[in-house]
Amino acid sequence: MNDSKRIVFAGTPEFSVPPLRALLGSGHQVVGVYTQPDRPAGRGRKLSPSPVKEVAVDAGIPVFQPANFKDPADVAVLESLHADLMVVVAYGLLLPRSVLDAPRLGCVNIHASVLPRWRGAAPIQRAVLAGDATSGVTIMRMEAGLDTGPMFLIEEVVLAPDETGGSLHDRLSVLGAAALMKALPGILDGTLAAEPQDDSQSCYAKKLDKAEATIDWTRPAADIERQVRAFNPWPVAQTRFEDAFLRVWRAHAISGVGGSPGTVMNATRSGIDVATGDGLLRITELQLPGKRAMSAQDFINANNIQGTLLG
Repeated sequence: MNDSKRIVFAGTPEFSVPPLRALLGSGHQVVGVYTQPDRPAGRGRKLSPSPVKEVAVDAGIPVFQPANFKDPADVAVLESLHADLMVVVAYGLLLPRSVLDAPRLGCVNIHASVLPRWRGAAPIQRAVLAGDATSGVTIMRMEAGLDTGPMFLIEEVVLAPDETGGSLHDRLSVLGAAALMKALPGILDGTLAAEPQDDSQSCYAKKLDKAEATIDWTRPAADIERQVRAFNPWPVAQTRFEDAFLRVWRAHAISGVGGSPGTVMNATRSGIDVATGDGLLRITELQLPGKRAMSAQDFINANNIQGTLLG
């Protein structure tokens, strides 16, 4: 590519991998990859590289893993790469002005929502939890505020009726890579204008907390269903069953009149129907501590749950 540019990539989790792979195949020079420091993982708590680091190492790209950019030496290293642009995707660090200004054209971000809706750390799960009909990705110019920068490109998707946090994550990861490739030429040559956000329409997508995963059976079944879908695969909705917490992987709201919220009204091969504040929630996949996730049919074969009060 005759107009090949020097690009630095910053990202950490699996969500960031498709955009990085797209850049590596774009003909531009990925001159460095920034990612979070290796973290302990698994039962042995062995230090493990991020998914982004693994891809970068395989591609022979220099990898940088500063804990933050408070040390001027780390900023100096970034400046020494003489990047035209820095692409940031779920990196996990707030970038100071010195970093945002280091590349010639600044920094752009792939954000997993249709901005200005759902600024913050967990836009994917918040969209499912809120019952949004659509979601998408935004290619935006980064500035000092939290996801407040002007927008180059928006690509939208319709949420499926059974959409989970995990399925939407995977869809938006791939969509983000495609959107980046669509916007990149215009960003690099200055022909793609960035439109300001309407701050009055913004929502804060706060970081997920395990405490949010506990089911409140007094809420409507439709709300609990969205909670189950949003928190699959993490932190996974849960409810107390006897002396343990039962993880609820899949469930859907059905019509019907129940007893006290949390009461198991029916337990059949179709599912475990639990009374809520409004309607019934039919659990179809669940998991006991130390066990694998299983179907409702397999669970009731081994556990007498009919009439039990959950929660």
